[in-house]
Amino acid sequence: MRVMVLVKATADSEAGLMPPGDLLEAMGRFNTELAEAGIILAGDGLKPSANGCRVAFNGADRSVIDGPFAATSELVAGFWLWQVKDMEEAVAWVKRCPNPMPGPSEIEIRPLYEMEDFAEIMVPGTPA
Repeated sequence: MRVMVLVKATADSEAGLMPPGDLLEAMGRFNTELAEAGIILAGDGLKPSANGCRVAFNGADRSVIDGPFAATSELVAGFWLWQVKDMEEAVAWVKRCPNPMPGPSEIEIRPLYEMEDFAEIMVPGTPA
């Protein structure tokens, strides 16, 4: 199963503060372990929301909302895309992860939809 592993933003990450060198080294070692285990498919850090925008949809209308965005704890500062056998394996890997922020932080794990999740609604003969 594929999972998106989301590193939640903090006040420090939203302020654009770079992690200390020892944390970057620890995360580099962790990413190497993920690669050697064949777990990691992709991963990166995100710049603060002040550098981003959102596009809001309302029917055919589109409007652009420039960052920064409120509710820092609901924002994402980085991500991995992993291939694991189940959620238990994903949780075990996250528990091995160095704390991704200098202070308190959270990592969220979300499974991705796979084509078999849509089997009941797929039209026969439609390419997967």
